[in-house]
Amino acid sequence: MPRRPIRHRAPLLAALAAASLAVPLATAFPAAAHGYTTNPPSRGALCAQGVVTGCGDIQWEPQSVEGPKGFPALGPSDGTICAGGIARFAQLDDPRGGNWPTTRLTAGRQFTFTWHLTAQHATTSFRYFLTKQGWDPTRPLTRAALESTPFLTVPYNGARPAADISHTGTLPSGRTGHHMILAVWDVADTGNAFYSCSDVAF
Repeated sequence: MPRRPIRHRAPLLAALAAASLAVPLATAFPAAAHGYTTNPPSRGALCAQGVVTGCGDIQWEPQSVEGPKGFPALGPSDGTICAGGIARFAQLDDPRGGNWPTTRLTAGRQFTFTWHLTAQHATTSFRYFLTKQGWDPTRPLTRAALESTPFLTVPYNGARPAADISHTGTLPSGRTGHHMILAVWDVADTGNAFYSCSDVAF
């Protein structure tokens, strides 16, 4: 006796295919969030602009310095902070003899920091750390070289920031010479944060 055709097979297969695609898309979405500081320009931004050469892959994707969040207790290990712990971005951790271009700032004055985000994501906060007076710019950045608490924290409480954002705060006083500002974008709904190192001169 001939079998009757199963007419609902095509819609069932289509539903199964859609479900199988939904899982990787859902897990991939958080990785779409990227960003970097544009003022003062991060090392990655300087590489992307061609101001600094010999940068490797970061020149094509300055927005991708994504590492574990929880800094300073967790996060990238010392000496790999500027690259977010990503080996292929190791050029960002190379101090280049202390010769990275610097942005001139005035200690104790207000300054407006800016970011460019190539994709927005739910955000816990943006935090800004500064190196201690007397740190050595010829060595890779470590936690010991940074003040333990940020001088500026901007909470977002899970909101999604705009593509281009700015935060104004007062720079610490008593700083002279070459310093590093580490900006950390803490993502709310993934285990990661974005790290952006900017060389400055007071």
